[in-house]
Amino acid sequence: MKLSQEQLAEFDRNGFLVIPDLFSAEEVTEIRRAMEKAFAEDHPANVREKKSGVVRTAMGLHLRDETFAKLVRHPRLVEPAQQIAGENLYVQQVKINVKAAFEGEQWQWHQDFSTHHHDDGVPEPLALNLHIFLDDVTDFNGPLYFFKGSQEFGSVATLHDTETTSYALWVVEQDKVREISESCELVAATGKAGTALIFGDCLVHGSPPNMSPWNRAIFSLILNPVANAYAKEQRQDHHHHRDLTPVRPLADDCLLEPAL
Repeated sequence: MKLSQEQLAEFDRNGFLVIPDLFSAEEVTEIRRAMEKAFAEDHPANVREKKSGVVRTAMGLHLRDETFAKLVRHPRLVEPAQQIAGENLYVQQVKINVKAAFEGEQWQWHQDFSTHHHDDGVPEPLALNLHIFLDDVTDFNGPLYFFKGSQEFGSVATLHDTETTSYALWVVEQDKVREISESCELVAATGKAGTALIFGDCLVHGSPPNMSPWNRAIFSLILNPVANAYAKEQRQDHHHHRDLTPVRPLADDCLLEPAL
């Protein structure tokens, strides 16, 4: 699958791109089946909420289930990423972020590059985050908030927040968020299950707690150019994978192929 010139221009302008209905209901059902299996595991790559103990993030999924091993090579994700970031991309991180109904906690204002750079030694903000909504994401169940066009500020100063949630994060300082808000519109990324979302490493984003009665689960694949690979190995592999083999797309129907 290739992005149009209009879609590429929109991504360059806004720092993100929403693609409705990229994955079918049948494909989402298959992904959710694998998700439930992963969430049920007592696994060190399942990060739980600080207060409730429900799963917040399940990581390293392509090493835990064949469905995710196919999904990280799906042409509807890989081919657009190659258009934007180049042919030789490796699988940097694979996870599902969840905002459980009533229990899902916030993600603070941040740029993904801050963590990639400080914790993993990634030199440049070239990685791409490719999402698939596994639930309908609305204004009420903890959607991602983006400052549209905030990637134009480049990599900004951050501080390491190890207290607010169960997941340590390099966050953008509040004064900088206020400055960005003066020139960048704040928008919520919403859509039906099966919607895809692509955004870059310097886009400032976060998400509020989910106090609604509806779950919000989003699959996330981060692809990074091999030439821009990590230089530090201080985090566990499920946080930043070490295999630098360039990912190559499978057939478009790979998710619905029967298991061998």
